[in-house]
Amino acid sequence: MGKYFGTDGVRGVANRELTPELAYKIGRCGGYVLAGQVEKPKVVIGLDTRISGPMLEAALIAGLLSIGADVVRLGVLSTPAVAYLTRTLGANAGVMISASHNPVEDNGIKFFGGDGFKLSDETELEIERLIDAEYDDLPRPEGVAIGKVTKQADASQSYLDFLKTTIDGRFDGMKIVLDCAHGSASALAPVIFSDLGAEVIAVGAEPDGLNINNGVGSTHPDYVREQVLAHQADLGLSYDGDADRLIAIDDQGEEVDGDFILCILGESLRQAGKLNADTVVTTVMSNIGFFKAAERLGLKTAQTAVGDRYVMEEMRRSGFNLGGEQSGHVIFLDYNTTGDGILTSLQLVNTLAASKQKLSEAKRLMKKYPQVLINVKVADKSKYNNNTAIADAVESVEKELGDNGRVLVRPSGTESLIRVMAEGPDKPLVEQYVAQIVDVVRRELG
Repeated sequence: MGKYFGTDGVRGVANRELTPELAYKIGRCGGYVLAGQVEKPKVVIGLDTRISGPMLEAALIAGLLSIGADVVRLGVLSTPAVAYLTRTLGANAGVMISASHNPVEDNGIKFFGGDGFKLSDETELEIERLIDAEYDDLPRPEGVAIGKVTKQADASQSYLDFLKTTIDGRFDGMKIVLDCAHGSASALAPVIFSDLGAEVIAVGAEPDGLNINNGVGSTHPDYVREQVLAHQADLGLSYDGDADRLIAIDDQGEEVDGDFILCILGESLRQAGKLNADTVVTTVMSNIGFFKAAERLGLKTAQTAVGDRYVMEEMRRSGFNLGGEQSGHVIFLDYNTTGDGILTSLQLVNTLAASKQKLSEAKRLMKKYPQVLINVKVADKSKYNNNTAIADAVESVEKELGDNGRVLVRPSGTESLIRVMAEGPDKPLVEQYVAQIVDVVRRELG
């Protein structure tokens, strides 16, 4: 990670850390790196429903226009919709203004290349170098060479039309609760599910600029659970603020996270002969229950570091077409170039409709093991590496768990924390094991 770009774009409190001045520089420098070598480059911009979105959009547009880029405003859309439209509209780059599942005061700026994929670390570092340059030597065209702004009026419909091509069934007779997090999904998900015949109960679908993710959405699954049980719905689908992730709730009110979704859809694709190399890509944080179910079903798995960008890198490198995270980022590389919550929900419901199963039945493919995670604040996380006392504590617990559990201890990528996680069939015992390791980490690293 660089000075400005984190694991998923530039993030910060809008108008404090992520100021219009910085957004202008990001637009100017990012636009130049991604599209500045092209005559009359085109950049598309979308945003979620946050009150700060238009402020940052205006500053970004000014920066892009100042280097001669033409800007196409897509309006309020999901992050995956921006990735899709970047490609299909022939843009040289795309920009999404969103802080995903974060609270309303935060915002973020995320770039896509002309191919619809997120930027490499090297490209982000080059943008940062230009932002911090002592002198701004970038082009300043004049007159007719200055960029112009247009609005893509049919952006949402184009994306919805595309989504419909990814499935082959209808959802008539199904009652579905959609929690749109008062975010980007609000004007998208209810429309497409209604068009496909479902009885839709839309909640969290009245954005006012201030209520995004406020007690709703994929980080607050209890809300959609209440709605599913109250309406006796077949299932609930909960998105985050920019609709690039999905958490589901089954007809019994039980949570169905990304691990379950990958297991259900991975097996469905494998049976249809559509899963490349019979392999699902996931991260080291996936539940051991997922890996045990995959082995039983004949699904192969590839593991990466935590973060959807690492999942994507492995998928592209090895030619796999399905991957994701426990958090609900699921990537269908046959269809889109980033995690897509609405696409994932369509694939899930289409699979249920075709098999005539309830989600509570389909999820029986996998049994989730109890998982305990403690974040330990430390004075210096770099001293974790090669610490024999911690390694011995981990090895001792691993021997106790054997094949019925696992331990994962790792430094946080962004904070002075050591994350201690263990899984096993007996939660009290797992809690005891984690506490043992945490005591050693605190003693060794302060």
